[in-house]
Amino acid sequence: MTTLAIHNGRVIDPALGRDGVADVVIVDGRVARVGPGEGDAVVEADRIDATGLVVAPGFVDLHVHLREPGFEYKETIATGTAAAARGGFTTICAMPNTDPPLDRRSAVESVLREAESSGRVRVLPLGCITSGRAGAELAPAGELAQAGVVGLTDDGDAVADARLMRHALEYATRFGLPIAQHCEDPALVFEGHMHEGWVAARLGLRGRPSSAEETLVARDIALAELANAHLHIQHVSTAGSVALIRAARERGAHVTAEVTPHHLTLTHEEVAFAPGADGASNGDGSAYREIAYHTSAKVNPPLREQHDVDACVEALRDGVIEAIATDHAPHAVSDKEIEFDLADAGISGLETAFGATMSLVHEGRISLPMLVERLTSGPVGAWRLDQRPGLEGLGTLSPGALGDVVLLDPDAEWIVDPDEFASMGKNTPLAGRTLRGQVAATVCEGRVVHAQAGVAI
Repeated sequence: MTTLAIHNGRVIDPALGRDGVADVVIVDGRVARVGPGEGDAVVEADRIDATGLVVAPGFVDLHVHLREPGFEYKETIATGTAAAARGGFTTICAMPNTDPPLDRRSAVESVLREAESSGRVRVLPLGCITSGRAGAELAPAGELAQAGVVGLTDDGDAVADARLMRHALEYATRFGLPIAQHCEDPALVFEGHMHEGWVAARLGLRGRPSSAEETLVARDIALAELANAHLHIQHVSTAGSVALIRAARERGAHVTAEVTPHHLTLTHEEVAFAPGADGASNGDGSAYREIAYHTSAKVNPPLREQHDVDACVEALRDGVIEAIATDHAPHAVSDKEIEFDLADAGISGLETAFGATMSLVHEGRISLPMLVERLTSGPVGAWRLDQRPGLEGLGTLSPGALGDVVLLDPDAEWIVDPDEFASMGKNTPLAGRTLRGQVAATVCEGRVVHAQAGVAI
């Protein structure tokens, strides 16, 4: 029997409505009890002093690119799960745009075996909607469900054919799987590299309009209602998409959604202006902003405008969007430090997610318990992950639940240094910035998988 006692932290468990100082005791990988002084009664245990820290369920990420198999020069399951642990995530859902793609049982099982062997945290794979992610014919959803996928997606590409998407939604319902769609109409984003707006015009870059996302969101909501199916909208980025999702949910449609930390906190201006240059003096008393082409801020869907950011924050606060998901997309330096129109899109986001989104708490836009909820029981409930065998109690610290815990220091300030990332992907627009809010330690099934220096264990 192995026992871990976490003492005297502020326990925030939104699923149970708990917020107060207590101990958490984990026995053999499961939560045994939670309450004031509960850890003192345990004679033999490993101990963590959580005084001054927040203790919460381990974070759950519905959208992570682990790159393995096929792109191990960008990331591996070992490095990606290590990055997840540093970010406070104990469960991550792996996208299927690998090589080979996860469109057959054998491919899914190979990922699960590697995750069991080298993974630091729990990995739940998704399968492809279409064979080879080619958008031409459906992948065998039943076979993928038996292999253990928790959803279907062609993420990175949209299923553009409406008839095929309708059949995919109908097919997935037989196996209780959500269809997660990357909503960008390929015809409207053709050769576009960033948000279609004044920054793109100033830089001479072809844009990806908001309407490319919104038209596909509207179409797929209509198809999901027709099929009475579960549609999940990935990485929502526009105010128009938020309005469509809000209206669909008010009608009772089974539509869930996620938003990334970067779409909650950054705008398309990140592409053009050098970090830290805003307001610097040019010698005559006026201010300048240095023009640049920051490939670290190139992501699909692209960073949008401030009113889109505000709409996404409001939807997160209202529960129209249930989950924060990182869309962690690591790339090699050679994929990013090149011409903007040739650079791969994506941000390495696991290790900065908490610090970045804590800015919303410090600004008073959402509460800390709400932020924790959108990183734990929110994503779990969106996909009903806790109803899957072996995942009972995921996203909460109720007795009998999985012993997944994150210790948080909401006020700790730290400077983002990509060279210190556990991820092989160093691509982040936050490099050099000071974030306020840090993951102090992460526990997965009772095992400490990450701890900052100074955490008393």
